[in-house]
Amino acid sequence: MASKSGSGVAEDGSYEYKEEFVKNSRGMKLFTCRWLPAKGHAVKGQVFICHGYAVECSITMRETGMRLARAGYAVHGVDYEGHGKSEGLQGYIPSFDVLVADCDAVFAAVVACTANTELPRFLLGESMGGAVALLLHRTRPDYWTGAVLVAPMCKIAEEMRPHPVVISVLKVMTNIIPTWKIVPTADVIDAANRMQEKRDEIRNNPYCYKGKPRLQTAYELLRVSLDIENNVLKKVSLPFLIVHGGDDKVTDPSVSDLLYRSAVSEDKKLNLYLGMWHALTSGETPENIHTVFQDITSWLDQRSSMGSSVAVSGDMSSEMEQKAKHDEQHFEKI
Repeated sequence: MASKSGSGVAEDGSYEYKEEFVKNSRGMKLFTCRWLPAKGHAVKGQVFICHGYAVECSITMRETGMRLARAGYAVHGVDYEGHGKSEGLQGYIPSFDVLVADCDAVFAAVVACTANTELPRFLLGESMGGAVALLLHRTRPDYWTGAVLVAPMCKIAEEMRPHPVVISVLKVMTNIIPTWKIVPTADVIDAANRMQEKRDEIRNNPYCYKGKPRLQTAYELLRVSLDIENNVLKKVSLPFLIVHGGDDKVTDPSVSDLLYRSAVSEDKKLNLYLGMWHALTSGETPENIHTVFQDITSWLDQRSSMGSSVAVSGDMSSEMEQKAKHDEQHFEKI
């Protein structure tokens, strides 16, 4: 199942970076990457990244991986089918359910090969990745220690909700021209990222999809948003932290407030940052990004036991080698 692609150590030695490809149940190659604390340093827990629509992990989510690895967390990411360096038609989501199942399989395989099974495990979902994280939680309600949701996509704002007739027509069209790029949309890159430097990075990143949403993709995002609103929000039971920019024009902050009020979780927190935009962990000013990550790491630290559940980073590397051997025995090798 696994083949190594690249690895390295930060120039200052503060973390390690590794990447590889794995095959999903359909035989497609999915790109995975991980940021680990420097060898010999304590590992407080594992964080599993669910990235947003049209972006990827290794570049777009690099800041998140580096910061959390330096804070003592082993951070794992996977590019969804049709995203980043993974196989599949770029920007195409044929099935959101299958996308979630891929993430569940990859993340569970990592956990299964972790020698210290008591390590806390957290989901971190950004934008559309917030929906992925919530659905992963509902797939295994008692599996995750908690979740950090960054400007999550979990409901369609009332003023944006399509008429039921429009939804019906859209469904019919997906059976005819599912991959067509015909769904009109505003420039999300400019709307999401305050800093021009980040906008340029995404536009110059060949692994980020910049075209109009494909018809099936748009329908799946709509379908999942409605499903989460109607069937998931009131069943969310894991500890979670929501961070959301007050001036977010991509996902409505009021939707995060609805999640906070609807969830049955006893341990839940909503941080609304006045004046900040959508891409809180990468597209804001350095000062704002620092503030957001301070809150995220503080929340993670409070929920990560520093007793018997602590691992050592060198052990995490050997665990990944064990995972590769496990994959070769149980899956087709690339």
